[in-house]
Amino acid sequence: MSVRGGRVPAGRAGRLRLRRSLATALRGADLLERKLRLLLDRERVARRAAEEAGEVWRLRLAEADTWLVRGVLLGGEGALAQAVSADRARVDIAWEALMGVRHPAAVSWTDPVRSAEEPTPPNTALGHAETAYRAAVRAAVEHAAHQAAADLLAAEAVRTRQRVRALRRHWIPRLRGELAAVELALEEAEHEEAVRRRWAAARGAG
Repeated sequence: MSVRGGRVPAGRAGRLRLRRSLATALRGADLLERKLRLLLDRERVARRAAEEAGEVWRLRLAEADTWLVRGVLLGGEGALAQAVSADRARVDIAWEALMGVRHPAAVSWTDPVRSAEEPTPPNTALGHAETAYRAAVRAAVEHAAHQAAADLLAAEAVRTRQRVRALRRHWIPRLRGELAAVELALEEAEHEEAVRRRWAAARGAG
């Protein structure tokens, strides 16, 4: 008879060791199930946020494309080149950890700044297109961050569920079976010892 880490000693020492191992396994399974619930809850929140950001992304992109077509029709392709800012947007991703899983938690977006020397969009349509494209890119970044968080949390949830299954279906039943066998052997040994004592007492009295 053995448990993880070596053979179980016989008798009461073995029973004590098995009881401790079983208690540890049960406590570990409970903690892992709590972790799994937290991971799944956070994953659902992240996926819902990703879906919402994706809808905003598609709406803003369609809006921006419409304004872009209008602006090019009004000012030509030269007007489009003139409307482009030299500065670039900046995106910062804040990360956090949940139950040991590091994942994106928030997005910080900084719009590009048009310098005083740069020309502004030559018509209103291109100005609206610029604003809509910025909103679309911001939503795309938020969508990607939420999606990445959901995927990372889901992957850890799969691993955690596998560990819980291994404990609940294999390790804990095995420990319970070994503990039951040890307790039965102890009970039989104690019963035999009691019988021997009664016989010895009867012979002594006779």
